[in-house]
Amino acid sequence: MTVFAEYANLPEKARGYSIALGNFDGVHAGHRAVMESAAKVGKMAVATFEPPPRAFFRPNDPPFRIFSPSYRNKILFRNGAELVYELPFNASMSAMTDDQFVAEVLEKGLAVKHVAVGTDFRFGRGRMGDASRLSSLGRAHGFGVSVVEDVEQDNRRVSSTAIREAIIAGEPEKVATLLGTVWTVTGIVRHGQKRGKKIGFPTANIHLTDVIHPKHGVYAVLTRLNGENKWLEGVANFGRTPTTGIRSPLLEVCLLDFDKDIYGSQLETAFIEFLRPELTFESVEKMVEAMHQDIDNARKVFSRKGCISLPD
Repeated sequence: MTVFAEYANLPEKARGYSIALGNFDGVHAGHRAVMESAAKVGKMAVATFEPPPRAFFRPNDPPFRIFSPSYRNKILFRNGAELVYELPFNASMSAMTDDQFVAEVLEKGLAVKHVAVGTDFRFGRGRMGDASRLSSLGRAHGFGVSVVEDVEQDNRRVSSTAIREAIIAGEPEKVATLLGTVWTVTGIVRHGQKRGKKIGFPTANIHLTDVIHPKHGVYAVLTRLNGENKWLEGVANFGRTPTTGIRSPLLEVCLLDFDKDIYGSQLETAFIEFLRPELTFESVEKMVEAMHQDIDNARKVFSRKGCISLPD
């Protein structure tokens, strides 16, 4: 599973691929269709932009990534990519014309055999080039281009925008349908103020630094430690804890029937179902009462759903 963070001076064995080209945030059904189109032509690699152009041009925007880059790459490899190129999107690349991008990056750098893109693909300075322009430039530079039609679900185009909207709305089941898998975040367990432990609900605290923030509230989640195969049932709150003192948004995961020290561990947490919004309680006692109910409701979710399709 090789990732290249450049396009120049690549080893010869890393060139000459049929590439799926785009942002691939979420690796949803539309992205997978582009990958499948590239794979029909030859050995398939994925070329994406890092950081995404939106992050480069609007660095002060709130986090919007659906998956972290490392987790996105993991999914790309799971879906058949032999290589991933993280094309460095910087001032130099943003100034390239569409023709320069094709000549310098695709032909000279990657020596592409074929390129597959979605219908909405744009490239070059000021988004000057589109899929049709890429097709004509491909003919001029000696490689093929396939343009993949949108994938629809319930008469709506599957898109990263639709997935982000569902995450922000607190609709993990809809997110899973659009993604083709549950939405999962990763992070290192950090020390907190240990308020949860003091009231009988120890939590693993994770800062969502580089991915989109979900709706504040309580979720039924499944979590695994350090990439292990076993997923553990849990309840998670994402928010600012208004009852015990407002602070920056934090993901607090309470694992059910689990009592181990996991500080410093890498946690992978899958959002299964939204249970309730974050509330301000009149007392800590009322909050604890609600948390007991959250756990009961989460157990009912897991009992009702039975087998849930989870990442490998």
